[in-house]
Amino acid sequence: MQLVFATNNLNKIKEVQALIPKHIKLLSLKDINCLEDLPETQDTIKGNAVQKANYIKENYGYNCFADDTGLEVEALNGAPGVYSARYAGEQRKSEDNINLLLKNLSTFDNRNAQFKTVIALQLNNTQTIFTGICKGEITKFKHGKKGFGYDPIFKPIGYSQTFAEMDLDIKNNVGHRGKAVSKLVAFLNS
Repeated sequence: MQLVFATNNLNKIKEVQALIPKHIKLLSLKDINCLEDLPETQDTIKGNAVQKANYIKENYGYNCFADDTGLEVEALNGAPGVYSARYAGEQRKSEDNINLLLKNLSTFDNRNAQFKTVIALQLNNTQTIFTGICKGEITKFKHGKKGFGYDPIFKPIGYSQTFAEMDLDIKNNVGHRGKAVSKLVAFLNS
């Protein structure tokens, strides 16, 4: 079986490749000559995942899956949420996003947050949705050099390290994307 993972994010591809069984060949957008940015114009995380998966199926004809992920901070009423990647602007710079989030949280004691990933699978003209959530808190300072995005400031419940301090296998076991991909893999194996 081959599936397109509808993302240009090489970090996501690396994380997901580590979780997908060997009998499933994972294709990137580059592998199918999809060089354009995929549309993400929906106002929900699920909506964006569905939109991207539908775009690949409709325009390229491949079985595929797409994900969208957001960091939802309790004190900020769920922000940045669906706008996580461009929280500090269209330049989509993680450093800028982190700095703005820490600034906006600076007067709050409540640092509870969750990462949420939604995967939309388009397989043989049927769509299936998988969700993974990882609850934790936003640290006051950045810790660690691994990972990407908000990883240096997100510490999952039950752990003393941020995602950016964890090895990939640990992050995949406890993280939002790993949980959603595990559900996807279980579905594909059933």
